[in-house]
Amino acid sequence: MAVTASAPEKWAKVREFALALPGAAEKFPWGESVAEAGRKVFVFLGAGDGSHPAGVTVKLTDGTAHAHALTAPGAEPAGYGLGRAGWVSVPLERAGSPSAEPLCDWVEESCRATAPERLTAEGDTR
Repeated sequence: MAVTASAPEKWAKVREFALALPGAAEKFPWGESVAEAGRKVFVFLGAGDGSHPAGVTVKLTDGTAHAHALTAPGAEPAGYGLGRAGWVSVPLERAGSPSAEPLCDWVEESCRATAPERLTAEGDTR
């Protein structure tokens, strides 16, 4: 029987992956964690202290990835009008929530969709 990672474990893996991307830095606007590259936020990580349900919000411009993300339990277009631009909020604590692997794929796509081209090109050369 496969062991499923807990929401905090998935959150930590996604955060670690995001911060390893070229030019990535963690910031805390609004008191919550985001990863940005070139001053462009590419993933909203929320509060990692357990004060709010664990989740991530990513920008998915690929239609297939966007549709797949929206099939996750509780996933929805992001608030504040961000959903119209392809941002999707994915909760991590619901039964059947995605594993870290697709979440990291979505974070990478989000970075490519938002980060300056020079940073994404740097990642392609690695």
